[in-house]
This record gives sequence, structure tokens and C-alpha cells, in this order.
Amino acid sequence: MLVQQILKSKAKTGILIVKSDAKVSEAAKVLAENRIGSVVVSDDDGATAVGILSERDIVRELARVGASCMEQPVSAYMTSKLVTCTSQTSAEEVLTTMTEGRFRHIPVVENGKLTGLVTIGDVVKAQLSQLAMEKQALEGMIMGH
Repeated sequence: MLVQQILKSKAKTGILIVKSDAKVSEAAKVLAENRIGSVVVSDDDGATAVGILSERDIVRELARVGASCMEQPVSAYMTSKLVTCTSQTSAEEVLTTMTEGRFRHIPVVENGKLTGLVTIGDVVKAQLSQLAMEKQALEGMIMGH
């Protein structure tokens, strides 16, 4: 299964973004309101990604410096060395990358342009769906249908 198939199966389309100069508190509000774990940081309305900010990034800074981090710009705490994939990346490769990198979100980039965001939940859901279809097919073959 490829990332492009995973993106097509997602219930919500579009990418939620914040600008790098937005306050961390603004990013936290976007995360909370949308019940998501990370937000892509883009200064050109989502055409390109300059970083990603996750709940974990915010919690780490809250523990380290306290509530004052909420007034800092997103750029202070975002991950700027992005690990990305393309629509042609396999689900297995994405899972391996996420597991090795210890992160749960990966931006999808085509020709330098941000085209989507895949979460570990998206990949697991797609893999489970594929396994269920394969199971049905095998059962059908065994039963002679």
C-alpha cells in the first residue's frame, strides 16, 4: 500500500498549519480544537513546510521552562529538520521511518510542495483494512466462492 492510497482514505482532507511566528499557545489551541497531535509549520499558507510542532514538543518545554513557553514563537520549539515522504512511499517504509525516528506524523511532499500529512494511526488503519480484505479473499478461496 502506498501513501497516496492512505491519503485518499482519510476522513479529513487538508492540512492544518500555523506560521512559524505564531505563539505556541495559538498552535496548542489548533491542536486541541481539532483533536490532533501535530501541526505543520508553514509561512506560505501551506505550500511548503518549514517545520512541525507536536504535543510532545509543547509538553517537553512546559516541563523544562514552564508556562512561559506558551508565549514563545512556534519556531523556537518546532522540529525544523523534517523527515518527509512522497505519495509513492510504501506504508511499510513510513512505519519503519516513524518507528526509528520515534515520531507519529510525517509530511507528504511532492516536488518541494506539501501535499499531505500522514499519521501513524492513518497507516495502521490502512494496514488493518488491507489485512481484512486479504483475509476475506483467502476465506473465499478456501470456501470455494
